[in-house]
Amino acid sequence: MSRAMNLKLPEANVRKRCDESGVSISAIEPLPAGGTHLVCTTGEGADEMRLRLADYLIAGSVRRFPFYRARGPW
Repeated sequence: MSRAMNLKLPEANVRKRCDESGVSISAIEPLPAGGTHLVCTTGEGADEMRLRLADYLIAGSVRRFPFYRARGPW
């Protein structure tokens, strides 16, 4: 299964829930229509977040920004 998912939650909330679950994030970005695109580092982490955030999953294809560069703490 894919490590990526689209969620009906703001980025800060997704980061917090991943941290609480001990799941590391490979990539994260906002979606133009609202919500967050999340890519977990491992498939196991993605499965965990899908279970925990099942009520917030966006089904089907989602429009994303053509180019997005995250501003990180690095």
